[in-house]
Amino acid sequence: MTSNFTGRVALVTGASRGIGAATAQALAAQGAHVILTARTAGGLEEVEEAIHAAGGTATIAPMDLLESDSIPRLAAAVAERWGQLDVLLLNAAALGSLSAIAAFDPKEVAKVLALNVSAQAALLGAFDPLLRKAEAGRVIGLTSTVARKPRAFWGLYGATKAAFENLVLSYGEEVRNLTKVRVALLNPGATRTKMRARAYPGEAPESVKPPEVVAERIVALLGEDFETGAFEALE
Repeated sequence: MTSNFTGRVALVTGASRGIGAATAQALAAQGAHVILTARTAGGLEEVEEAIHAAGGTATIAPMDLLESDSIPRLAAAVAERWGQLDVLLLNAAALGSLSAIAAFDPKEVAKVLALNVSAQAALLGAFDPLLRKAEAGRVIGLTSTVARKPRAFWGLYGATKAAFENLVLSYGEEVRNLTKVRVALLNPGATRTKMRARAYPGEAPESVKPPEVVAERIVALLGEDFETGAFEALE
């Protein structure tokens, strides 16, 4: 894949704000047609308008990844309209409550696991045929430091992201050498997002990098011939 994404189709989850929105705009600026998904229709419309204003193209698909038929319906729509998917950015995730494991709410645990793991498996399964049809299908999963370095009170999020990493990398091994699909993980590090503000309410937003920095690196990575299983962590 090259740095010119003209004619490529990219699907970005969690695209209504933060890293997802910034990456969608960066991909569109390089010529990709970007499919924007998130629960918040208003946020998606704003991102779509920004893309169109800059001369790019995008399609919004407001949806809840936890609805049982939402992902298969989206995959069927993409297959019918474009016939393939060149880029899948797995960005959507839930932080959950930062609390001691002994204080976990079982209902919240189930919900965070459902979004951060089960829905991601469903996305990979539904879009695998379309990624295989692409000239050079690429999957990028956004992860977190706590997936590999356990931290007190971050057990729920950390455990789900560790499972997410294993899931994405296992998929990478399944398609390695059999297809042109390549899979990588990227840890964006401290970034100015709504999730970060919730996790660190006393932190000055300007003290961490904006989402556009992460988006720039994601687009650059997609333009590289990285090996499946690649892992990169930003400062």
